Amino acid sequence: MRIIENIKKKLFTEFEILEQRQVEDCNITRFKVFGTARPRIFVDGIINIDVKVKIENGKKLIFEKKFKKEEQEISIVERLSIWKPNVILTVYEKNRVLLKYRLNNSFIRKFFKKIYTICKLFYRAVRLLWKRHHFLVPPKMIGYYLRALRDKVQWEESNINCIDPFNVEEYNEWIAKHEIHESVKELKYNPKFSIVVPVYNAPINYLEECMDSVIGQNYKNWELCIADDKSTDPKVKETLEKYKKKDKRIKVVYRKENGNISKATNSAFELATGDYISLLDNDDTLSKDALYEVAKVLNKDKEIDFIYSDEDKINTSGLRCDPYFKPDFSPDTLLSNNYICHLTTFSKKLLDEVGGEKSEYDGAQDYDLILRLTEKAKKIYHISKILYHWRIIPGSTSENISAKPKAVDAGKRALEAALKRRKIEGFVDSSNNDGTYIVNYKIGKPKVSIIIPTRDYKDILEICLKSIYKKTTYDNYEIIIIDNNSEKQETFDLFDKYKKEHKNFKVKRLECEFNYSYLNNEAVKIAEGEYIILLNNDTEVITNDWIEKMLMYASRPHVGAVGVKLLYPDNTIQHGGLILGINGIASHAYINADRNSHGHFGRLIVPYNYDGSTAACLMVSKKKYQEVGGLEEELKVNFNDVDFNLKLLEKGYYNLFVPTVELYHYESKSRGLDLSKEKLERTKQETTYMLNKWNKKLVNSRFYNKNYSKHFVYMLEK
Repeated sequence: MRIIENIKKKLFTEFEILEQRQVEDCNITRFKVFGTARPRIFVDGIINIDVKVKIENGKKLIFEKKFKKEEQEISIVERLSIWKPNVILTVYEKNRVLLKYRLNNSFIRKFFKKIYTICKLFYRAVRLLWKRHHFLVPPKMIGYYLRALRDKVQWEESNINCIDPFNVEEYNEWIAKHEIHESVKELKYNPKFSIVVPVYNAPINYLEECMDSVIGQNYKNWELCIADDKSTDPKVKETLEKYKKKDKRIKVVYRKENGNISKATNSAFELATGDYISLLDNDDTLSKDALYEVAKVLNKDKEIDFIYSDEDKINTSGLRCDPYFKPDFSPDTLLSNNYICHLTTFSKKLLDEVGGEKSEYDGAQDYDLILRLTEKAKKIYHISKILYHWRIIPGSTSENISAKPKAVDAGKRALEAALKRRKIEGFVDSSNNDGTYIVNYKIGKPKVSIIIPTRDYKDILEICLKSIYKKTTYDNYEIIIIDNNSEKQETFDLFDKYKKEHKNFKVKRLECEFNYSYLNNEAVKIAEGEYIILLNNDTEVITNDWIEKMLMYASRPHVGAVGVKLLYPDNTIQHGGLILGINGIASHAYINADRNSHGHFGRLIVPYNYDGSTAACLMVSKKKYQEVGGLEEELKVNFNDVDFNLKLLEKGYYNLFVPTVELYHYESKSRGLDLSKEKLERTKQETTYMLNKWNKKLVNSRFYNKNYSKHFVYMLEK
C-alpha cells in the first residue's frame, strides 16, 4: 500500500483499487484513476491498446492500459525479489507514454554491488603492488595508493550513475528527472515570434502535433506562418483550414505551384510580421517553453540577433532519442557540419539583410541560410536546453543523411559558396558522405619550428625523429631539441648524428630543473619559424602530411592552437580534444576509444572547436604564442598546456582539434611517474594555481555542454 500511496502523490488526484492478488513472485494491484497524470513526461518503448501484465522469464515486466479520456485503468506489478526494481508503472495516452514511475533498487542490492566493486578493485591493487613493489611499498607512497584506490571506487560508482544519452530508455529516464519546465514569469520585453513552417503532404497526425506544439506554447506573442507547397493530399488543406479557424494567430498561404522547400519557406517568410523568426519543419515539434526560453535570452540582451538551442529526435515509435547537446558558437565546427540545425531563431532584420533560402541548395537549404546568417550576426547565443524535437521518418535526413546524397552535395556547395563569399581559397571534402565536411585551406610555405624537450632516453627520441624525417612531406621546417640535463653518451651521439645528416636539426642545452614551460619558452626565442609545433619526445608521426593539415588551420586569423588525435600503441585513443572542468581541471576526450570511432556527431573524423588540446603535439603561430606570453612558467609540469589554451581563448581565438592528423604517444616515458612526495606536492600547488586563476572558466566550458557529466565525457548523470 505504501507504493500505491507514493503513486497517488506523484501522479493522480483520485484512484480506486479494483483488485489485489499475488502471481508467482509478484504482487499485482489493479485500480482506476480519475483525471490525467501530472505533466511529468516520460516515454517508453511498448505501445499497445489492451490492459496486460506480462512476466517474461521472471525478468521483464510490461505494463499497458486502455485509452480513455477521463477514466484510466492501470495495473501495478510489485516484484518481491530484492534484486529487481520493486515497481515499474507506465501510463499511456494517445499512443505515447506520459509517465513512468520506477522505485529505486533495494538497499541490499546496492550494498552487495558496492562490496563487489571494492573486491574487484582490491584484487587489481594487489596485482599492481606485487608487480611494482613486490608488496614492499615505500612508506611515502602508501598515501598515494590509498587515495588512488578511493578515487577508483568513486569512479566505479559514478560510472554506475551515468547513462549513455543514446540509450533510448535511459535517456527518457533522464528526461523525466532533469527536464523541468519553469513557470512563466512576466517579461519586460515581449517580442513577437514568427514560426515559419513549409508544408508538403505532411502526415496529418504529425502536422497536427506540429501545430499543437506551437499553440501550446506558454509564451503567447507568436504567429504561425505556414506555406503549403501545393500539397496533393486534400486532407492537408482541410487540416490547415481547421487550425486556421481554431487560432487567429495562424496564417496560411497556398502556393499555386510546387516549388520545393526553399521557395515554400520563402513564401512563409513573406507572411512574417514578427520581430524574430523561428524555423520549424512540418512534422517536428517544439517544447512547450521553447519561445519563452528564447524570449528570456532577449530580455537579457536585445543585441542578440541569432539564437540556437539543443535538440533531440522523435523515433518511429514516438519516443525521444538521440539528443544533441551542442557547444556554444563554434565557427570551425560549423564548417565541418551543420551542428546548429534546430531550433534556430533570428531577427527579421538579419533575415532581410542576407535574403531568404536559395533553391539551388535544396536538401541543405537551412545550412546555407545559417552560414549566411552567422556571417552577418552581431551576437550569437546558444541555449543549453532541448527546445526542438526532430522527427525521424524512414528515408529522411533525420534518420540517415547518407541516404540522400543530393543533400550531402548541396551542403558541400553551400560551404564552397561560403568560402567564396569570405574570399578564402580552399576546397571542400565531402567524402565521408554523412553530412560532415573537411575544409582544406590553401597555404603557402611558411617555416615551421618543431620544438622537442628531452632528457636522455635515446631510443624513444630516435623513434620520434625517424618518424618526422621519414614521413613528413612538408619541407620547410626545423627541429629544435631542448636538451634538459642529458647525461648519457648515447644521447649526445644521437644529437651529433642528426646534426651531420640534417641541416634543419639543432640542439639547445639547458641545465636546470625540469620546467616544461621554461624549456619551450626558451626554444621559441631561437625559433626561426612563423609557426611553432610543441612536440613530446615520446611521440611517433603516423600521418605524412601532418604539418600541412595543422598549418592550414593554424594559419587562419581566428584560430589559436591546433591539436591532433594521439593514439596509444594498441591503436586506442589517448587524446581526442581537451575538455575543461572534467574531474577538476580538464581531461582528454575519448580516452581508450577505438581509433576508427567517429565520435559524437563526427568529432573524431572532422575538425571541431574544443577548449584546447594537449601540448604533446600542438601547433600555434609564433606571433600568437608570444601575444599570450607563451607557457606559464609557474606551471612547471602540469596544466601548462591547459593554461595556454585558456589564454588563447581569453584573447578571442578559437582552438581546434584536427582528428585527421594522427600520432602515437607513449606517455611521458623520459620523465616517469609523478609519485614522489615532492612531485605530488607540486601537482597540488599547480592544481591550486589553476583553480584560483581560471575557476569560472573551468566550470563553464563554452565547447562542452553543461548537461553532460563533469566526470565522464559525453555521458549524462542520473
